[in-house]
Formats: sequence, C-alpha cells, structure tokens
Amino acid sequence: MSGAVKSNVFGSSGTVAAAAGGLSWQSVVTASTVTVESNKGYFVNTTSNACTVTLPASPDVGDQVILLDYARTWDTNAITIDSNGNNFQGQADTYTVDYDTEGQGINIVYSGSTNGWIPNSDIANALTPAVPQTQKAIFGFGNTGTRTGVSNLVNSSGVVAADVSAVGTARSNLAATTYGGDKAIFAFGVTQDDSIVNTRNLVNNSGVIASDATGAGTVKTNLAGVKYGLSGLALFAFGAVSGGAGQNARNLVNSSGVVASDASGAGTARNAVAATTYGVGLGIFRGGADTYGMSNLVNTSGVVSADVSAVGTGRAASAGASYGTDKGIFAYGWNDSSNYNMSNLVSNTGVVAADVSGVGTARRFLAGSGYGGDKGLFGYGYTSSAVSIKNLVSNTGVVASDVSGVGTARYAIAAAGYSYSA
Repeated sequence: MSGAVKSNVFGSSGTVAAAAGGLSWQSVVTASTVTVESNKGYFVNTTSNACTVTLPASPDVGDQVILLDYARTWDTNAITIDSNGNNFQGQADTYTVDYDTEGQGINIVYSGSTNGWIPNSDIANALTPAVPQTQKAIFGFGNTGTRTGVSNLVNSSGVVAADVSAVGTARSNLAATTYGGDKAIFAFGVTQDDSIVNTRNLVNNSGVIASDATGAGTVKTNLAGVKYGLSGLALFAFGAVSGGAGQNARNLVNSSGVVASDASGAGTARNAVAATTYGVGLGIFRGGADTYGMSNLVNTSGVVSADVSAVGTGRAASAGASYGTDKGIFAYGWNDSSNYNMSNLVSNTGVVAADVSGVGTARRFLAGSGYGGDKGLFGYGYTSSAVSIKNLVSNTGVVASDVSGVGTARYAIAAAGYSYSA
C-alpha cells in the first residue's frame, strides 16, 4: 500500500486505511533501540534482536505513533515501550510495557498527562504492565544478645555490605517492607528495656535509614510486612501485643510511608509470621507461633483473606522472599523446639507448594528479601546463638548453600527491598 494514513484506525482485517494526508511511514527499524517521532509509522523488525522503542518526550494531545511487527517475530524478540517520562495507559514510566505477540500492530495516541499514551487498535495486543522490581535490599536492627540498630545493605548482585552505624532506637522482633515502589520502612518491635513500640524508620531509595518517627496503631512485635497493589502501598499485619497475645489487625502504609492506625484483620490471630509478595500487586502471610502452617492472601486493595489450609510443615519465625518477579518463597523457621531449613515455594497465583528439602543452616528468626529484580536471599538468624550467614535464592526458586555473612551476627531482624537502580 502507498500513501499516508489518517486517524490510524485499524479495520477488522487488521489493515490501515489510506488517506491523502496525515501520518507518514518510515524505513524498517532493525536496531535494538529507536526513538520515534509523533505522527509517524514504523515497521519494527525484531528478527535478530529485541527493540526498545522510546516515545516522544513532549507530545501534544492527539499525537499518534503506529508500530507494526514487520517480520512477525515479536513473540520471539519483543518490543519494549519507553514512554520517555510520560504515562502509558495511566501507569507511570517506571513500569515496563512489552508487546510480544506475533504479527502485532499497535496504534497509540497521546491523551494528555493523566493517562498519557493509550493504545487505540482492534488488533490483539499483549500489553502487560509489569511492576518494576527492586534491585537492592537492606537488613536492619536485631538482637546480638543486646538489641541493636545497625544495618547492612545488599547490592543488586546479592553481596551483603559491612555494618552501617545504627540510626534510630535499637530494637528487635520488628518488621520491614518496601513502600513507595523503591523505598523501605522498618516498624514496631521490642527495645532494649523490653518495651514494645510502634516506632518506624523510613529508608530512602539510596538505602539511608531516617531517624525515629512516631508510629501508629497498637504497639506490637513479631509481625510481618508486605507491599501490595501497584501504587507503592504496603501493610503490616499479625504479631503479638503487650502481654504476648497474638493478634490479626493490620496497619496500612501509604506511598509516603505513613502508617495508619489499626484496621480489622482476618484469619487466625498469631505472631512470628512471615510474608512475601506473589503475582502482580499481591501478598501472602504464612505460618506463625503454635506451629500454624496456614496462610492468608492479600489482594491489591490490602485486604487480608481468611485462613487458607496449611500446606507443608507449619513453623514459626521463618522468613519470606520474592523471586522470579512474580513468585515467592518461605524458608527456615522453628517448630516444636527444632530449627528447620526446608522451604516452600509460592506460585504466581498464591498457591503454597509442599516442603522442599532444606539447604543451609537450619535456623529461626532470620529475614528475607528480594534483590536484583528477580532473585531473593535469606540472612542472619538464630541456631543456638546468633549467626551471620546468607543463602541466595535463584530466579527459579532454588536456595543456595550457606555463604559466610558480613556484619554483626544477630537474629530477630527485618529486611526489605529498595531502589529501582542496580
């Protein structure tokens, strides 16, 4: 077909109607990157490599771009849309947008700053906004025999750094989670004089821990935290209150790191639980004191579900970590006076698998986190004394053997992911 294109309307046959004026077609793109211009069409040939397509930085409302799978190879080598600081279908530019369907064609129109670029095409597309993954992690606080506030950063290769001097009140048996997409928060716990607190400490996207901030909600200990949704939200749930009674209340955390007062929980009240993410914007709590093995799912609105029947060996004081971008893993813990090193994988639909034979030193009161975008790790803990070891988790959920730790040996610590930058 010759000529230009008007309105970029795809007919039911998947062809583009010709018109006298409008959008012009460019030469076939074979490079791994291309920056496109408004009101132009591009044949993108990914036979030899994937291609990142960068959209215009300052589009006007109504600007259009058409991209077509020139060689029907996008299913082998997908294209990735870089929206160049603008939203794409209402999601921020930090999200990843891939198109990976053979023979696909997309017609995108700029609608303004709120929703940004919007696909306008009746050709089947495979738009999959993927939540950006944290690249680094942080372990913080804990018990060495006395409570401490030291922390240890983890780089995107899983290397644990030496101690960073304490900031904030020394405490143990606290929880941590990612919030705001690329930041972390430590909250609650027990201080050196055995006081249970609701203190919180924010961690910026460079891994710097802030000083104490006034907490919210009932003071508690031995709880867990997890992020949820697609807009930087998180929550803390379960744990023990003063006097030792288990509880199932939750405290929501907004995208600025503000912890809300107690909200109604769900499931069996208990403490010494673990949590991790799974799927897209979902979370799961598992285990707890009195050897409960049940789990509780968290939806994208932060609502905790009723108990899901136990799978595998129930245990307390275990840890959770994400891996593979959309799955989770629970590992280690304690049950009936014995430490364990077994693990249980969590699918991207929140199904907990049967026990997997253990790897590494059996221990309890450790912490876990995702790192490197698609991997996880577990660190520190208690055997018959505090230890400083780590176990990396591959992007297929395989737990590696012990690696000698760095920093002060301690237990009853917390960990979370932070930073989109490797």
